[in-house]
Amino acid sequence: MPKIVALLTDYGTRDQYAGSLRGSVLAACPEATVVDISHEIPSHGVREAAFILRATVPVFPAGTAFVAVVDPGVGTAQRRIAIRAGGYFFVGPDNGIFSLILLDHPEAEIRHLTNAGLFRSNVSSTFHGRDIFGPVAGALVRGTSFDEVGPAIDDAFRFEFPKPRLVGDDEIEGQVIYIDTYGNLVSSIGGAEWQTFIHGANGDLTEMVGDVNRVIVPVVTTFGDVPEDDACVYLGSAGRIEVAVNRGSAAKRFDATIGSSVKLKRLSKEM
Repeated sequence: MPKIVALLTDYGTRDQYAGSLRGSVLAACPEATVVDISHEIPSHGVREAAFILRATVPVFPAGTAFVAVVDPGVGTAQRRIAIRAGGYFFVGPDNGIFSLILLDHPEAEIRHLTNAGLFRSNVSSTFHGRDIFGPVAGALVRGTSFDEVGPAIDDAFRFEFPKPRLVGDDEIEGQVIYIDTYGNLVSSIGGAEWQTFIHGANGDLTEMVGDVNRVIVPVVTTFGDVPEDDACVYLGSAGRIEVAVNRGSAAKRFDATIGSSVKLKRLSKEM
């Protein structure tokens, strides 16, 4: 089985932080393959990181260890944890960054990282990514037993993420939960809700519209289905309803932020 450690942080790439984290993984497991998911999560953006992590995990092979570090509470009494779920390992702070992983995997095993023998010596109070999380992830893909990282816990901190709301029989309302680098708006309306709505419209996308901050836009398969500079709604690659402007920014077009309203509406009640 390949020894893969995938990194997700808000460290950026200007400073030494991302490189030091990579180095600490390799020091613990020199044969590991270290993959950077992103180091450009908005500073302190724990919820954004939770979304990116959930969207990324399924494409990796079983056995991968994910180090997710967006940690404004580093060095405080906040716990450090490791999770085994869905054939993967997850290592990071107990601040909600793994909320969506735990939602998807109620059977997950969670452990409090207390085995200092797996950490770097002289742990810094401000860089647990380098000194704790990276080395533990390296140890796990090297073959260290998950039980050795620390005692089991069942009360890891979890955020409540917005859920879509049904409005009558032919409308569902969600919120923007993430804005990607293109300005596309990712909503809280997931694939299950999409399937219900498209079934109710007999599979005809023209029987559905999107409503973004009270602006009506068409529902399509992909943003290239509308003319350049037009807006649209579609089922995105992360399995969620998204809003885009073809070759433009939906965030700018709709002056949207996290929490902005996104709706799906059926135009016909015929089944």
